[in-house]
Amino acid sequence: MSLVLVTGASTGLGLATVTALLDADHDVVLHARSADRVEDPSVLDRVAGTAYADLADLDATVGLAGELDGFGRFDAVVHNAGTMDRSLATAVNVVAPYVLTALMRPPGRSIVLSSGMHRSGTTDLRRGGSYSDTKLWVTALTMALAGRRPGTLSHAVDPGWVPTRMGGRSAPDDLVEGRRTQVWLASAPEEEIEPRTGGYWHHHESREPHPATRDAAFQASVLERLEGLTGVRIDDRD
Repeated sequence: MSLVLVTGASTGLGLATVTALLDADHDVVLHARSADRVEDPSVLDRVAGTAYADLADLDATVGLAGELDGFGRFDAVVHNAGTMDRSLATAVNVVAPYVLTALMRPPGRSIVLSSGMHRSGTTDLRRGGSYSDTKLWVTALTMALAGRRPGTLSHAVDPGWVPTRMGGRSAPDDLVEGRRTQVWLASAPEEEIEPRTGGYWHHHESREPHPATRDAAFQASVLERLEGLTGVRIDDRD
């Protein structure tokens, strides 16, 4: 049994991930923007805890990190929260997982939701900010953390285009398949996961992400930019 945090779990992939982990007898802490956004309120009776905060708000995210640390050290954190709204995308898709990673005790595993759209993102950290851009940046952040924090298994997952509130009803991928990889990465025996850390996954298969995400100079630029935006620094602790 593991203690797992899932962010952005009010609906869609996040809620599906929570439900699958609960069905496998794991203890799950569910994060959502607010309680009234949780699509299936019955799940609230099953989780180990809940935490509510708007990840577009930096101060709220900093406060959330302290609240979440009160649950103890997580075996896994699934950074599922995301938005396609350009005005919020950098804050929610990149800054929030960065701040939570920097301020919380390092978990055993960190799984970040990326997207196949990251391949069309820009490496221009000051001019970008689209959904694709932010998914490129957060994937680079994940790869940087895999090197800086070897004690945490850090992976990025492309769940595919699934029929969620964000993806739309006509999305061609399957919701079950869309959450399967992150559930496995959060809970499978470590020896089953190869690469052990720094993987980019799609439907349970390891893929190679955009080359920039593996570039040490770009990774350093992402970390520097995020530190400048937040005033928070990620150290190399395990």
